[in-house]
Amino acid sequence: MKLLLVTAVTIATALAVSPASAQKASAQKTGCTSENMAKLVASGNAMPDSPGKFAMMKEMGAANAAMSKGDMRGACKSYMRAQQMSGQKS
Repeated sequence: MKLLLVTAVTIATALAVSPASAQKASAQKTGCTSENMAKLVASGNAMPDSPGKFAMMKEMGAANAAMSKGDMRGACKSYMRAQQMSGQKS
């Protein structure tokens, strides 16, 4: 639970600090916004422990790592894979 909260906060912070132009371009193409990522993390918290949940959270971790390196394209790709795993549509 603590790890998921830290991940959500890190994602929100990374998106807030990322260049605005890159964030807008990514958001327009993929729906990759801090609000959508927070929703996905929240839905992951509500899911029962299962291999699907762990795979989804692993993708969210990959998105977080990519954002910390400044790779918004890679972060959004990981986010979209995690979104597909959760069955959630934004």
